[in-house]
Amino acid sequence: MDSLAERINAARGAIAAATDLQALESLRVSLLGKNGLLTAALKELGALAPEVRKQRGAELNVFKAELGDALAARRSVLDTAATQTRLAREAVDISLPGRGAMQGSLHPVVETETRICDIFERMGYQRAEGPEIEDDWHNFEALNFPPQHPARAMHDTFYFAGGELLRTHTSPVQIRAMQGRQPPLRIIAPGRVYRSDSDQTHSPMFHQVEGLMVGEEVSFADLKGTLEAFVAAFFGRSFAMRFRPSYFPFTEPSAEVDIRWDDAAGNSRWLEVLGCGMVHPRVLENGGIDPERYTGFAFGLGVERFAMLYYGVDDLRAFFDNDVRFLAQFG
Repeated sequence: MDSLAERINAARGAIAAATDLQALESLRVSLLGKNGLLTAALKELGALAPEVRKQRGAELNVFKAELGDALAARRSVLDTAATQTRLAREAVDISLPGRGAMQGSLHPVVETETRICDIFERMGYQRAEGPEIEDDWHNFEALNFPPQHPARAMHDTFYFAGGELLRTHTSPVQIRAMQGRQPPLRIIAPGRVYRSDSDQTHSPMFHQVEGLMVGEEVSFADLKGTLEAFVAAFFGRSFAMRFRPSYFPFTEPSAEVDIRWDDAAGNSRWLEVLGCGMVHPRVLENGGIDPERYTGFAFGLGVERFAMLYYGVDDLRAFFDNDVRFLAQFG
């Protein structure tokens, strides 16, 4: 017992001298652990005479309690010291200059749509809006797409069970605008549209800006001049342009517009950028406008397509992947 007391006194000194929590835990295990000094001594009590066992057990319990208190006290001191060290290491010098916050930016598609609309608004056009969930009459029939018309197949439409649909173009806004106004009128209809199509140059959701001018003696020459002025203002330079005959149910005559585009390698080619035409008389009638007195032109362009050309992006999907490395270029 005298030998055990000496070893316990030495353990008290080691506990008081422990410099970190890891060393203190090693001491606890060597003294009070499963195979520790006091645990072994307690196991030997069974071999002693009853009167000796009682006295020796009481002495060992006192040693155990004293060592437990010493370990807890030293742990508290080391915990406090570790906290103070960590706080000193993580201290912030509030007198240092700030790092500066990263400034966000508008999405390139939003920037492009805004740029397009600003140009037309300077020409006297007013923005008009309509619902993205449309009925068949506004989206197709009023625009001269009668039932079973083959041109409906060009619009891979998302239908709802009740017969409504996600609009496939912003042309329904033209019908709604004509129904509520009288010529002369000039509107642009920007917004999201939906078609069941997805690849490098198509997305199931994309953005369009459509334009409409209605008045007396509005001609195809007015349409051509408007689009030439717009393209030059958008890209900051003039292009050779051509109008190819095409077909849209809601315009007659109709045309696709190409510009002479020079790529980064210096190669020149004709590039289709938008569609247009003179408003079909039946569409004017559906909008509540007298086609015998008034004429009009309409045009439509894809915002993402103009964004790809303006920023030099060759894959439409990059605009919707939300890769911060890509979007940060437009800040």
